[in-house]
Amino acid sequence: MSNNITLIGNLTMDPELRFTPSGVAMARIGLAVNRRYQKDGEWQEQTSFFYGTVWREQAEHVAESLQKGARVIVSGRMEQRTWRDKEDQQRESIEVVIDEIGPSLRWATASVNRTERSGGDWSGGGGGGGGSEGADVPPAPVARESYGPDEAPF
Repeated sequence: MSNNITLIGNLTMDPELRFTPSGVAMARIGLAVNRRYQKDGEWQEQTSFFYGTVWREQAEHVAESLQKGARVIVSGRMEQRTWRDKEDQQRESIEVVIDEIGPSLRWATASVNRTERSGGDWSGGGGGGGGSEGADVPPAPVARESYGPDEAPF
């Protein structure tokens, strides 16, 4: 099964940068995705709201580069999360674990500055994050069977 999602929308808040107890960076974003369509000859608008998390170096780049209102393109996967609140009620949310995020250049320009990687010379990019807290550890290898027929195994 595949659980991939691509969203294009505007940040509803400045990215919130935090660090886990072991020092791994995590940024949380809010995203508003607008849909405009015609119904019975009249324009209608619908807005969906999503929260997402970005991990490691990418989280720091997001916090430094993007602000509330920025139009962004997000690619990742949906993940359900459950927890108990202060009143011991079980809560649930569906969030996007972000693999890639960047500014949309449809109505704006951007300046890209490449940063040096800290640690090893692997090119994993930290895609997937989602709470595994091994800083500067390459992602685990994925079996060839996990890839579709047209995807390269890296």
